Order: sequence, then C-alpha cells, then structure tokens
Amino acid sequence: MCRAGRGGHRQNCSCFLSYQEPMGSQSNRVSSTECHPLELAGTDQNEEMSNNSESVSLVDTSSEKATQGADSDLEEKATQGADTDLEDEDPVKAFAGITGAELYLEACRLMEVVPVSTFIRNLSKPYVNLNHYGVGPKGVKAIAIALVSNAAVTHLELEDNGILAEGAICIAEMLQWNSTLQELNISNNHLSTAGAEAIADLLLDNRSHLYALQLSGNNFGDKAASYLAEALKDNFKVKELDLSHNEFSEKGGQLLGEMIDINTTLEILDLSWNYLRRKGAVALCRGLRVNSALKILNLSWNGVGNEGALALGEALKVNNVLVHLDISYNQINNEGAENLCRGLGVNGKLKILKMANNPLTVEGATALLTSVRKNSSSMMEEIDISNVLVNKTFTELLDLVCQTRPELDVIYGEVEGCIAKIPMHPSPMKVIQNYLKEHKLQLWDFFRNIDKDGSMKIPVAVFRRAMMQSSIPLNRVQIQELVHKLDWNQTGFVDYRHLKEQKPTQKPVKGEVEEEENDRP
Repeated sequence: MCRAGRGGHRQNCSCFLSYQEPMGSQSNRVSSTECHPLELAGTDQNEEMSNNSESVSLVDTSSEKATQGADSDLEEKATQGADTDLEDEDPVKAFAGITGAELYLEACRLMEVVPVSTFIRNLSKPYVNLNHYGVGPKGVKAIAIALVSNAAVTHLELEDNGILAEGAICIAEMLQWNSTLQELNISNNHLSTAGAEAIADLLLDNRSHLYALQLSGNNFGDKAASYLAEALKDNFKVKELDLSHNEFSEKGGQLLGEMIDINTTLEILDLSWNYLRRKGAVALCRGLRVNSALKILNLSWNGVGNEGALALGEALKVNNVLVHLDISYNQINNEGAENLCRGLGVNGKLKILKMANNPLTVEGATALLTSVRKNSSSMMEEIDISNVLVNKTFTELLDLVCQTRPELDVIYGEVEGCIAKIPMHPSPMKVIQNYLKEHKLQLWDFFRNIDKDGSMKIPVAVFRRAMMQSSIPLNRVQIQELVHKLDWNQTGFVDYRHLKEQKPTQKPVKGEVEEEENDRP
C-alpha cells in the first residue's frame, strides 16, 4: 500500500489510481475487501486485481518514458472495447507527453465519463468553480489526473459533486504532486471516515500547498475528527479550515481542543452546526487558553450553554490572539452572558462578538455592554445581539459608550415601547451631501480623507469612528444606517471605488487659470 499506517509518512513513490469497472449491478464504490485505490506501480497487488480493472497514473510522466511506444499501445487498446484490461499496458505510458485539456480528455475517455466543458475552459485560469456539477468519483479522478502537473489553478471549488471517499483519495493523491493549488472546497461530498483519513494523511505529510480547506457537510463523525485532529497537530500549512456540519459530538470537541492546544498555524476555524455541547466547548477553550494563532472561531449552533460560555470567558482572560468569535444559537442566557463578561472585562484583542438568537434579555445585553465600557483596553467593534428586545435605558447607555468608543456597533432587536424602527430622521447620505455642498467639498475627497492607506476600502470600524468624530450632524443611529447601506453585503469594509469614475473634473481656482494662460505661447 502507498500509505503508511496512522501517524506514518508516505514514501516518495509513484502511485496509481485504480478504478474498478462495473460488473452487472456491482457498485462503482470500492468496498472494504477490494484493494486500496492508490497502489504502487509494479507491485504484486496490481497483478492480483481482476481482469476488469483499469489503472491510471496520477504522476506526471517523463520524456524518457514517453518514447517507449505509448501511441501504439493506446491505439491497440482502443480497438478492444470498454472491457479491455489495461493492466498489461504501462499506466505511465497512457498519458506520456500530453498535458492540459488533452490530458483531461484522455482521462475522461479511460474513466468513461463525460468531460466538463467548464473545467476545460478554465484549466489555464487561477479559479475553477465546479460546484454542483455532479462529477462523481470517476469524474473527479479525471480532474485529479489533469491537475497533477497543472501550474495555473490555485483555487478549486468541487462542492456537492458526490465524489465520495474514492474521490477524496484521488484528490489527496493529486495534491502530493501539485505545487500550485492553494484553496480547495470539497464540502457536501459524503466523504465519510475513509475520505477524512485520506485528507488527514495528506495534511500530516505537509506535502500539499493548501492553506484554505473546506470540508463542511461530509458526515465525518468523531472517528474522522480523531484523524483530522492528529494530522493538524503537526500541519504547518493550512490556515483556514471549515469543518461545519460534520456531526462531531463532545468527544470530537475534545479531540479538536487538543489540536488547538498544539497547532501554531490555523487562523480561521469553522466548527458551527456540530454537537460539541458543554464538554466539547470546555475542551476547546482549554486549547484557546494557550493557542497563539487562531483569529476567527465559529462555534454557532453547538449547544455550548452557560458552562461553555463560562469556559470561553476564562479563555478570553488570557487569549491575546482571537479577534472574531461567533457563539450564536447556543442556549446562552443572562447567566452565560455574565460568565462571558469575566473575559470581556479584561480582554484586549477581541473585536467581533456574535451572540444572536441566544435567550438573552436586556439585563444580559447591559452586562455585555458594561463589561466593554469598563475595560480600557477593549478593542471591541461589534456585538451582535440582534434578537434581544432592549429599552430606552440601554440605548442611552450605548450612546454614552459610543462617545468614548465611536467604533463600537451593537446590533440589537426592537426597542421596548417603540412600535417600529421607522427612521424619523433625514437620510444620512442626504445630510452628508448637504454638508459637503455647504463646505464646497466633493464626495470623493470626503472618502479619500478617511482612507489613510489609499486602498479605496475603509474598514467599517474606522469609517464609523471617523463619522462619529466628524462635524457632520449625524447621530449613532444614522451612522449605523449609513454603514449598513454602504456595506450591504457585510464585508467589513466601505468600498468607494465606484465613486472614482463619478469623480467630477474640478475647475481650477482663479489663480491657477491666470497662471495657465500666462504659460501659453
């Protein structure tokens, strides 16, 4: 077998992708009693395979082997029908001397799948989106073969294609040789435990160049969590990982918590929509206490409860890296909010806290806001408690806090006693336009003065602070309304690049006109 045992490393060897030909009603999926889909070239296992199997090389062939009669072999095989046994043909020769679209088409022919035209058109581009194309296990084998030596594609989307564990094994094999692919999405593909094991082996070897990996919705479970957690302890390349919707329980949370304790590279981790519960959350927080890399953590929809909030509060006391925490939909009530405040009262790094759709009341909301107000080192920019019904006392406190923390935005629900949140003030954009007109300024110049680095994309917190500190007559509610309009897709930035084309040609002042006329011949 090509793979070493758990915790071992692959040898630098030439491996082949084997695919089992259908026999009657036989399933195309590899059973536990069949040979592993990735076999060493020239081993006895290849000779023991049935006469109805094909072997396709994932390894880029050399020019030396390309001269050994590949064309005549392929021509002879082409006359023998779909049931031809390609074991007698050297699998390396099958793709000798061909690359790109030609290589992919030849792989599709041998796999007996219909080529995906979108893939062919984008083989020379950095981004390829094949989400929801239904390519299946054999189709993804052909794609993997074409990508082994591809030097263009850096981001590949393969979500919802039914590639199964077989497809994951092929992708993992390809990534051992491909040196270009950096972002991969194979979510919702029913990879199961076997697929997770193949991906884990790849991560353990650190041979791929992936830094962003999406594995959401693959029915992994805790056994798969053990493989992935063990691999990520030693992985130093993956920075963004999505493991949401994977049925991890408290045991899975404990395993991943141990990984977070050790991993020094992962910056973004999505564990939403699992079943981590109290024990899983507590284990994760033990890892957070010492972790020095993780910046964004999504734990929404995990039922962590008040005990999980307590563990998070304790972790936030000492963690100085995490900037974004999502614990929405976690059955955290006012007691849990108080527990969390233990950390918020001293933490000097967290900027975004999402707690929407927890059973909080205005008392819990007030506790959160007060803890931020009292913490002079707090960097908080956003608190999302969008389902909480607040009162006038809370909004007055928020106005007071925003005077000293103008970058802070608290997203809450309705205000008690108000029938509806109908704006009773002038449009904030109209107010800005009137102000600029009165002071003879241009809208472009207004944004450019706020944009200190000249990127034409202003962080929302910076924009909010600038608006609060400006002399433009806008209150906190109007500024919030303006931000929501300018950042309608919630990117975290106010993008004003579209104003560049609208920038009016400014008329020169009187002195400049006279100077230009004097310079004319």
